[in-house]
Amino acid sequence: AGLFLDEAQFVKNHRSAAHQCARRLRAPFKVAITGTPLENNLMELWSLLSITAPGLFSSPTRFGEYYQKPIEREGNEERLAQLRRRIRPFMLRRTKEQVAADLPAKQEQVLELELHPKHRKVYDTHLQRERKKVLKLIDDMNTNRFEIFRSLTMLRQLSLDASLYDDCYSHIPSTKLDALTELMADIVAEGHRTLIFSQFTTYLKKARSRLDEVGISSSYLDGSTKNRAKAIADFKEGNNPVFLISLKAGGFGLNLTEADFCILLDPWWNPATEAQAVDRIHRIGQTRKVMVYRMVSKDTIEEKVMALKAAKAQLFDSVMEGAAGSGTGLTASDIRELLG
Repeated sequence: AGLFLDEAQFVKNHRSAAHQCARRLRAPFKVAITGTPLENNLMELWSLLSITAPGLFSSPTRFGEYYQKPIEREGNEERLAQLRRRIRPFMLRRTKEQVAADLPAKQEQVLELELHPKHRKVYDTHLQRERKKVLKLIDDMNTNRFEIFRSLTMLRQLSLDASLYDDCYSHIPSTKLDALTELMADIVAEGHRTLIFSQFTTYLKKARSRLDEVGISSSYLDGSTKNRAKAIADFKEGNNPVFLISLKAGGFGLNLTEADFCILLDPWWNPATEAQAVDRIHRIGQTRKVMVYRMVSKDTIEEKVMALKAAKAQLFDSVMEGAAGSGTGLTASDIRELLG
């Protein structure tokens, strides 16, 4: 019997124990099944092919030098075309349009929100401080990666709600929570059901409390939820019109077509992760038009994340669909842009 790896993106890190185990398992053949064979960079594609087509490419170091760097950093079209030719016999791709042509329409809208003046002052103060710190660390990304990403995460939290960074800012209004409450009142009044995603569980809990205050009940799921099945069942059975979900805990593997609205409270620089979340409702079984809202705080790191996400989507398209141009991984240059 062969080995079938469903949700194969979980073995995309070739340094992980899960990947090493999948490579070492003996089987007549191996098949990797995933909607996102490439999320952040080309090395993830190498990881999957090293399992399913061992020997197709040499070491990750050689692959990085010959394909990854020229394609991601230099936009080398010749290497990109060569890579597509080599992987084509080993990949079978079916888009949603091909296998689910009768799906209802999906409409997406970015809601650009202005920070409250007090919030803006706090954000700008911390931005200046973190920018100076990160720009000193960025020349040695490998050594300072943790510290750099901690600064980026802090700025992303500050873009959402200043109190996520420090409770001393709890008196500062959250524009996103105000907008969410107003939007959800209309959605629920019209009889629709909604999934709400965030990467930050603390913020999800704040959103849940705010919805409770205006009489909107909700189900909740994050990585610490003990009775996951009950949370899902409560929503699917119609007990609550809203389901708040941590992007990492529920952004994949769930069928929640009972909802027809999706709200992403904060952008993530991985477009595949967001697409997986939206696909919880825009999938086979959905009978209604789907509406997706993406909330973005203006003039913050969130706008930069949106631009970076577009570049990553371009990388996926260039490799999988043959589109011109290429995106990039999260490099030192990207981080400078995020802090610009």
